[in-house]
Amino acid sequence: MSEANPCIFCEIVARRAPAARVYENEKTLAFLDLFPAATGHTLVIPKLHYRDLFEADRETLPAVVETARCVARALRTALRPDGLGVFQLNGRAAGQTVFHYHIHLIPRNEGESLRLHGREAAGRERLERDARRIAEALETG
Repeated sequence: MSEANPCIFCEIVARRAPAARVYENEKTLAFLDLFPAATGHTLVIPKLHYRDLFEADRETLPAVVETARCVARALRTALRPDGLGVFQLNGRAAGQTVFHYHIHLIPRNEGESLRLHGREAAGRERLERDARRIAEALETG
């Protein structure tokens, strides 16, 4: 991304922007969506910038998917949803709003309407509390 138009996810990776971090390793980062579609809505990103699936390299994709799998299991343990939506959007026409490759993990419960993006920001305190619950589930396996 250019200096004039920085990528918010790159800013989060560099710790220049806040995020409720759930998990991090050498190649990936998972954090809660600021505008969650549901409690626990988590984004999994590569630390290196790739605009979308088409730009991501062959080594990055498996790392992101493995992190998504681990975090999905932790979401299931911590939040006990009825199901989990796994979404990945490429391009504005597909609904991508941040142009840094990422996977959405959205806990789902029976009777809820399907949304990929929330309409209002979650409070920092709520995000941090939920991130701790999910991170603890990751640690306990």
